[in-house]
Amino acid sequence: MKAHPNELFFYYNPSHSVDKQMRAYAKTVSNHVNEINMEKEPITTTGWRSILDMLNLRPKDLLNRAHPDYQTKIAGKTWDEDSWLTILTKFPHLIKAPIAIKKNKAVLCLTPNNILELD
Repeated sequence: MKAHPNELFFYYNPSHSVDKQMRAYAKTVSNHVNEINMEKEPITTTGWRSILDMLNLRPKDLLNRAHPDYQTKIAGKTWDEDSWLTILTKFPHLIKAPIAIKKNKAVLCLTPNNILELD
């Protein structure tokens, strides 16, 4: 399947209000926004590895460490890289911000201005 050259992939969690607001910003960067609801469309560990490479981040960097599930299920344990990728796959609600990808460049959208870096 061929993507439009200006297509933006927007990975978000609709249960997070900030993620919903960022969707509006995504549409200012591209008329072709492919929205991926991380709760309904799970990302494989291979997909996460690719996204993390584009972001130049570690899996742990994407997670909200203040979330109660992080504290009870993840914190204080030793995890290898494959385990971290599995955590991202199984607990997408722990991802602290939406991720936007356009033309093989990705940003973690912690603020609305982050998504503008793709334009």
